[in-house]
Amino acid sequence: MKIEQKSWRDPVLIAAVAPLALVMLVFFLVPLVMTAVLTFQTTQYYRLVWTWDLKIWTEVFSKPHYWTIMGRTMVMALICVVLCVLIAFPAAYALATRLKSYSTAIQILIIFAFLTDAVLKTFGWILVLDKNGVANWLLAHLGFPAEALNLLFSPAGTMIGMVYNLVVYPMFTIYLSLVRIDRDLLLAAYDAGASRVRAFFEVTLPLARPGLYSGAILVFVLSLGAFLEPRVLGGGTAPLASELIRQSFETRVNWPLGAALTLVLILIGALTLALVGVIALRNPFGKRRAAA
Repeated sequence: MKIEQKSWRDPVLIAAVAPLALVMLVFFLVPLVMTAVLTFQTTQYYRLVWTWDLKIWTEVFSKPHYWTIMGRTMVMALICVVLCVLIAFPAAYALATRLKSYSTAIQILIIFAFLTDAVLKTFGWILVLDKNGVANWLLAHLGFPAEALNLLFSPAGTMIGMVYNLVVYPMFTIYLSLVRIDRDLLLAAYDAGASRVRAFFEVTLPLARPGLYSGAILVFVLSLGAFLEPRVLGGGTAPLASELIRQSFETRVNWPLGAALTLVLILIGALTLALVGVIALRNPFGKRRAAA
């Protein structure tokens, strides 16, 4: 079988790539460059002054307050990833293996979860987590002290909202990976004497890693930009990077500072993606499959 190699000079290839490249240029690279240029400016009397200096970057790297919030954002994002994966994997595994007859209905429900407005879902948790909300009412009827839960306007409330809004992403990606696993591979493992637990860890889990990795990356990136949850459920008691950026743009009217903090947040996300990519490339299981 002859493999045809195409060059970037091929008109067909250029025509296929050009629309996506144009979209990326107009809606990603150009705004990113404009944001980077904005960080080298300053403000005076709430107006932008084109000075071209490093004053804003000096302020960003000299004030620990900014990095404390960035560190808190990283920790919250990592915790959210772990909780989402721990919840999503068993749920996706059950959907892919035990509830195959309901696969169509399940996929429709997952799509509805994507389409449901995050604002409604976030504000709905206030009715549950409030001191006089559903959770405390239920606990009181079970014999617990009044107002046993005090999660609203706390980091725990923020985390509950983040996990609730984002868990659907790894659930969907892991589910897609699990349903594509060839059943014959598991049967072969059983025939070779592997137990269900060993077959899961040596066959199912490695083959589900692409969905697990992609879901974890989605949750992490979206957690870095979480805005509603810390503001509504956290009450602003422990602000994250998104709130800091919003205050820089709106309250302080310091656009260069907001742009610099935005680039720092983007850089954190990009470095995380690069780190995950390096880990995936060094995955010994992936190398064995490639060699096979």
